[in-house]
Amino acid sequence: MANERRRQHQEAVARQRLGQPETGWRQRWYTIIFEADTREGRLFDVSLLIAIVASVMVVMLDSMAAVHSRLGLLFTVLEWTFTLFFTAEYVMRILVVRRPWRYVISFYGIIDFISIMPTWLAFFVPELHFLIDVRLLRLLRVFRILKLTVYFEEAEILYRALVNSRRKIFVFLGTVFIITVILGTVMHVVEGPEHGFHSIPVSMYWAVVTLTTTGFGDMVPKTPLGQFITSLTILLGYGIIAFPTGIVGAELAASILKKPLTTRTCTHCLTEGHEPDAKYCKHCGSALPDYQNDRPEVPGGRDGSPGS
Repeated sequence: MANERRRQHQEAVARQRLGQPETGWRQRWYTIIFEADTREGRLFDVSLLIAIVASVMVVMLDSMAAVHSRLGLLFTVLEWTFTLFFTAEYVMRILVVRRPWRYVISFYGIIDFISIMPTWLAFFVPELHFLIDVRLLRLLRVFRILKLTVYFEEAEILYRALVNSRRKIFVFLGTVFIITVILGTVMHVVEGPEHGFHSIPVSMYWAVVTLTTTGFGDMVPKTPLGQFITSLTILLGYGIIAFPTGIVGAELAASILKKPLTTRTCTHCLTEGHEPDAKYCKHCGSALPDYQNDRPEVPGGRDGSPGS
């Protein structure tokens, strides 16, 4: 019940933000395109997901020379069919809302726009044709269609852990960059151009590949001292790889131990994650709607009744 109420609240916020038409064909198509509670809306969303997967599969198969030589024309027709369908769908999403620009600049609006642009831009830059695979991002709608909103809370915890550890990660990356410059300079001096270390930037490439323990083998030290430095660099790389994992893991544990996260959304600026007992939005200062939950262990509500 809590997840159902949360989903209904999120859809109500979306309707308020985009401006749902009240009557006429726009209201009917808004319900079909933007909501999945009706039979028509669910059928539309499922068909859309199938078309997304099919269009990506066409591009993947078309990239194979043997298949392209036999079915290239069919793939071209299919790709333009999908592109025209997605373009018409994008235009319809703009037409059926009263505040179209809010949809255009929204997260899903930007993804929808990016998903149709590669085919049109391929007229000018043919290589962009294969970027159609970005349409897979539109599969994020499956969370709303299948009502998997229970995963949003876990995603919020992971997001907050990454945000809280961002300064530590930046310091870590800065330290790794300094180590890379030093190792690249040392190897340029020790090995020299005759062994493939033509410059410090090229040697820095070797340092990055070695620190990450990837080891492409295109640049190999030949001198005993260079091989010794390489061995130390590989051992150092194993320690470096584990370091950011510990940073994020510690922040993740700290986030879980904090107050329970909520999906309380400010109806004015759509900022989420307010504390259960918050009265005003932490971002814009607008009054928050009453918090509702059916978990007695969460402060701010009682068995599904609105919190104070």
